[in-house]
Amino acid sequence: MNTKRLILAALGIALLCSPLSISAGQSQDSVAEAARKAQSGKKSSVKPKMVIDNDNLGTLTGVINVVGPAPAPSADQSKTAAADKAKPETGKAEEKDENYWRKQFAEANKKLADDAHELDILQREYNLKQQQYYSDPNTAMKEQFDRKDLTDTKQSIDEKTAAVAKDKQDISDLEDSLRQAGGDPGWARKE
Repeated sequence: MNTKRLILAALGIALLCSPLSISAGQSQDSVAEAARKAQSGKKSSVKPKMVIDNDNLGTLTGVINVVGPAPAPSADQSKTAAADKAKPETGKAEEKDENYWRKQFAEANKKLADDAHELDILQREYNLKQQQYYSDPNTAMKEQFDRKDLTDTKQSIDEKTAAVAKDKQDISDLEDSLRQAGGDPGWARKE
C-alpha cells in the first residue's frame, strides 16, 4: 500500500508540475521572441532627422557646422571691398577723430589729477604724523604714532609719486601719438 501511495503522490506531483513547466517553457520562448522582435525593430527604425525651426531654435546647444563652399559675395559687397582696396592705407587715423583724442586726454588728465590729489593728502598726513612723533622712547610709548606709521606713509608717498610720474609719461606718450597721427594739438588741451 505504501508503494501505491508513493506512486500516486509522484504521479500527482508530475501532473501538477507539467503544466507549469510547459507554460514556463512557453514564457521563456515568448520573452526571448519578444526581445528578438524588439532588437530587429530597433535596427530597422531610422532615427528621424532634426528639423530646426523657430520653435526649437532656443533649445539647441553646441556648435552648428556648415559644410560646403563659402557663399559668393553679393555685388554690393564686392564693390565695397574693391573700394576699400583702392583707398590708401592711412592706418587707424580714420577711426581716431577729435572726439577719440579728447576722450583719451580727458581720461589721462583725470587720472593724473586724482593721483596728484592723493599724493598731496598723503604728504599732509606724513607731515602731521612727523610732527606728532617723538623720538624719545619714553614719550613715544604714550603717543598714538610710532615709527612704523611714518615708514608706511612714506612708502605710500613714494608709490604715489611713481604713479604721478607714470601718468605724466602716459600723457606725453599720448601727445606723441596724436602728433604722429596728424591730429590737431589743440585736442590735447583741457576744455
